[in-house]
Amino acid sequence: MTCLAKVTKLAVAITLLSAAVTVQAGTAAGEIIPLYPKGVVAALGVPETRDVLRETGETMIFNVSDPTLELFRPEPARATGTAVIIAPGGGFVGLGYEAGGTAVARQLAQRGVTAIVLKYRTIRSPDDAMHMPEIHMKEMEVIMARAKSGLPEEVPVFAGEKHAVEDGARAMAIVRERAADWGIDLKRIGFLGFSSGAFLAADLAIGNRVSRPDFVGLIYGGLRTPVPADASPAFIAGAADDAFTPNDPVQLYTAWRKAGAPAELHMYERGGHGFDLKPKGTTSDHWFEAFLWWMQSRGLIATVKD
Repeated sequence: MTCLAKVTKLAVAITLLSAAVTVQAGTAAGEIIPLYPKGVVAALGVPETRDVLRETGETMIFNVSDPTLELFRPEPARATGTAVIIAPGGGFVGLGYEAGGTAVARQLAQRGVTAIVLKYRTIRSPDDAMHMPEIHMKEMEVIMARAKSGLPEEVPVFAGEKHAVEDGARAMAIVRERAADWGIDLKRIGFLGFSSGAFLAADLAIGNRVSRPDFVGLIYGGLRTPVPADASPAFIAGAADDAFTPNDPVQLYTAWRKAGAPAELHMYERGGHGFDLKPKGTTSDHWFEAFLWWMQSRGLIATVKD
């Protein structure tokens, strides 16, 4: 491969990571809960790191071996009994933990939702500022080619996806175990994923019934099949100018509807990949409001207020 090609691939991969982190985090932190007892899951053999991306000034978490949940509880007077586990994006290499995690959690908690941010395991990254494993570079080649050709229909399973799905299932189990303590209705526990986190959410939504969420939000994620008729009801959002998964929101919606599973699609003309909560001056700015309206229509929260 030529030097120019390598640089181009690296730039694309960094864009996918940095797209997940575009909102400054607030100061309030939630309660941290380990996902597993110490030593239960194999460590990557390198320390977890946090790096600031020059493109956005935001922080990414790399080399996650010890997954956790961070709990954000609403004020008792606002509590609705609904909970949402949030999975940030980052290509299963890093986690855009603030923009695709805690920032969203705080907004949900203000609306009476118990919000839980999942810091799931990632693959091992090099100890340098780029943090781009070779296997992820190859994954990005497939993603970029697929965005142009439409083939294959589904993105092949990512290197880190299996462990992330295990962590997502474990998160669902913990939240259900603690539901009474946290004032959560056992039938109103959802899962909201961004980018790679949306792949994870889709895997859970169509997977084992024991760990299946009661509803899911799939935000600029990718197609996963087969979709059963009893898949989690899905709120699906993406942008037509997404450089990585431009067709997947429609494909997800089509797969859900073909199976007879409930789904709602919001396909925005512009917004790119990673529009999270930062205003861009496009209609994608309003995805979060639409998500709240969708939750309200399903009886998961009360009337939406500013």
